[in-house]
Amino acid sequence: MLKKWDELPAFMKCEEIKVYYDVLADKKLSLFMKRIFDVVTSCILLLILLLPMIVIAFLIKIDSAGPVIYSQERVTAYGKIFKIHKFRTMVNNAEQIGPAVAVAHDMRITKIGKKLRDLRIDELPQLWDVLVGNMSFVGTRPEAVKYVKAYSKEMLATLLLPAGITSEASIRYKDEGRLLEKVDDVDQYYVREILPDKMKYNLLSIKKFGLRAELKIMFKTVAAVFG
Repeated sequence: MLKKWDELPAFMKCEEIKVYYDVLADKKLSLFMKRIFDVVTSCILLLILLLPMIVIAFLIKIDSAGPVIYSQERVTAYGKIFKIHKFRTMVNNAEQIGPAVAVAHDMRITKIGKKLRDLRIDELPQLWDVLVGNMSFVGTRPEAVKYVKAYSKEMLATLLLPAGITSEASIRYKDEGRLLEKVDDVDQYYVREILPDKMKYNLLSIKKFGLRAELKIMFKTVAAVFG
């Protein structure tokens, strides 16, 4: 639920964010229904997908050494830092030998990891993150802490809502890895070129926030994944 303006963290109390806050403040019922949808749907999907997820975990374990679940610190609503969960698709300790974002033919990606990424199946453990409230089905993809530090004041408005599994920006940048493949400094290029463009869509989605719009994004995501 949306906090009262006076309860927001100090770094979010600025005019650039107030514009987006006022939009959401008029849609508290929709925000409540969004949370209900997240809880009910994530519970149902976790039950339905439990067996397939166990099979995936087994395949990951026999494919490469390391844990089945990969977790990394990300940022969600109001600047809260949480541990995002994914099926591990890279070699163990991949973040220590490369950037936080992966390129198309990243040598760190495992064989089973590539297949999981292509179908976005690696995101399934995030159903738990949705259930506990750190994420939502639709919302700005949670960025690593170092990228959030590069946000402009207006970009910080995306932290009024929980981070999401999918969004218009993530659909449009589903081939992000290919864009970064030939870049020398991946982190710098991401912050300078890709992040600002993503944020245009993320901020626009706040201005147009509504349950119908979010359902549309979910259907578009399925269509994008399966071609």
